[in-house]
Amino acid sequence: MSSSNWSIKAEHISKAYQLGEIGTGTLSRDIERWWAKIRGKQDPFLRIGETNDRTKKGASDIIWSLNDLSFEIKQGDAVGVIGRNGAGKSTLLKILSKITAPTSGRAIVRGRVASLLEVGTGFHPELTGRENIFLNGAILGMRKHEIAKNFDAIVDFAGVERYIDTPVKRYSSGMYVRLAFAVAAHLESEVLVVDEVLAVGDAEFQRKCLGKMSEVSAGQGKTVLFVSHNMTSVKSLCNSAILLDRGKLMLSGSVNEVITRYIETGIEKTRFRIWDECNSLGNEHVEMRYIKVDPLGGQALNIESGFVVEFSFFNKREGINLSVSLMLYTAENVFLTEVGEILSSRYDSMIGEYTIRISFPPYVLNAGMLKMHILFGENQRFLLFRSEEILVFELEETFFKRGASRDVVGGLIRPNYYTEAFFNGQKISV
Repeated sequence: MSSSNWSIKAEHISKAYQLGEIGTGTLSRDIERWWAKIRGKQDPFLRIGETNDRTKKGASDIIWSLNDLSFEIKQGDAVGVIGRNGAGKSTLLKILSKITAPTSGRAIVRGRVASLLEVGTGFHPELTGRENIFLNGAILGMRKHEIAKNFDAIVDFAGVERYIDTPVKRYSSGMYVRLAFAVAAHLESEVLVVDEVLAVGDAEFQRKCLGKMSEVSAGQGKTVLFVSHNMTSVKSLCNSAILLDRGKLMLSGSVNEVITRYIETGIEKTRFRIWDECNSLGNEHVEMRYIKVDPLGGQALNIESGFVVEFSFFNKREGINLSVSLMLYTAENVFLTEVGEILSSRYDSMIGEYTIRISFPPYVLNAGMLKMHILFGENQRFLLFRSEEILVFELEETFFKRGASRDVVGGLIRPNYYTEAFFNGQKISV
């Protein structure tokens, strides 16, 4: 039996979208679909079972962005909604915000919802920042005096006081999202829904936003739904999480449990992911041949061995001043380092096959899964090709001899440092 203090309840929510042109293709079928809707019947042209996999061509022009989702969220909870691109996260938030309706099932939300699903949600570009604050408040069902009570706090939080009487069409994307978030967070709603829009703001503003969401969740009792690909932000803000995969609910529970499941399902169980098929990855500029990782010393890939990344690609264009960069991330999308300027200027404009080896020394990175992105550019200005998570591998744990950093298990780095201890001026063993 469900608890009585829920704030959001989803009951068998499904959402179907039609690909390509609107309509079924013939007038008679459109009338048949309309008549079924009038009688409260299911659309006869919806084909059950077509999952939302953007990488494969399906047999139907109907895709199910969400498929039979059911869950409850308690009042005052901060819930992270995570999953890969195309999992249905934004569609779910649009349904909960009543921007779109589900194809089947229903979503019940207790109280007013303040949503920030994209930059400038609910803003009219011709109106000033001041006018848009009052417009957003009115949309939420608030009276003018209620909005005026929070007006100064909104402007102060957004940091756009100088531009508050300027039409928002002249705002930068950063100013837009600052004001939009400030409005959503400060106006008197019971539910705050935030999609992956905070990435537009700078690092300082992102920290400010996360702090404000923690405050409205823990201090003011608002329910917060937060979509993000940054697992560190989800961990710091949320006390529970929901994992979606191709429109289905994979897991709902504690944030650590759900993030662990997300990482495990998103990364292959093998220790290495290696592209070794020719013509499998690339475009008209460059073509990847393979990429792999091997231990730098020893037979096991661990923090003690170091590792070497080797990749090969074919440059198809001449005279482009080709640049290549590798970016290394943790499994939780925390950026670790970038290796750039790999090619010599003598060879960066020549057509042909390149093989690159990059060695990473031991005792630098901590144990865990690592993801590598690759980026090809021209003249360090124009993007030619980018592939995310082209290489995923795991640095295994090792057991240190006594005196080394055997007890260091947390953090991103794992230096091989040694310690000394003294008691009353005399050196003692550690």
